[in-house]
Amino acid sequence: MNTSPSTPTTDDTEERKAADTTAATPDVTKKAGPGDDAVPDGVAPGVTASDVTAMDVAATDAAAEDGLEVEPDPYAEADATAAAGVGTGAAAVVAAGLGIVSLSGAWTGRVAAERETLMGQIKTSGGGSAAQQISEIYGDAWHTTALVNGLFALLALIVGVFVLVRPAFGAPSVLPQAGWVRSVAVAGTALGVLGLLISVGMYLDLFVALPSAAGG
Repeated sequence: MNTSPSTPTTDDTEERKAADTTAATPDVTKKAGPGDDAVPDGVAPGVTASDVTAMDVAATDAAAEDGLEVEPDPYAEADATAAAGVGTGAAAVVAAGLGIVSLSGAWTGRVAAERETLMGQIKTSGGGSAAQQISEIYGDAWHTTALVNGLFALLALIVGVFVLVRPAFGAPSVLPQAGWVRSVAVAGTALGVLGLLISVGMYLDLFVALPSAAGG
């Protein structure tokens, strides 16, 4: 008695189709090789580590454009603060140096005074009264020295005040101004004020009056 071959059932047919589809579909998932970076879990197949990094950068830029708070780089802030501290510290030292020069006198003041003395001698060489000689030879040189010293004092005052008020302007800094910078700036400002007062007194003959021709 001959038996007819059995007809495959519906379940067997579906299993064969699923197996054929799995075999025909290539594996597009990139496996990390020895020189590749590992891809985080949950990333779609075919996405490399460089793609993930690019997406992170794009997300950070988008957050900045949307106004979201992005944590600043602490190293960049420290470098900017250090650069600003160097400038203000140098300005404070310059202010103190200018204040000292205004009190002790500068070589420019001596040269200007000698020039005025020479010009006075030339003007009075042909004759002149005693009062004219005193004014031309001594008085003009004295006033020129006071004027030059006063200029140095004024510069010391301006630079010192600039250093002291600098933190109030511009972008606020995380670190306060160094204590030695403020101290040197205050010293330069005080020397500038003192030198300016002395120079004004010298120019107006308040401290030492010019010699009198009658007493000469």
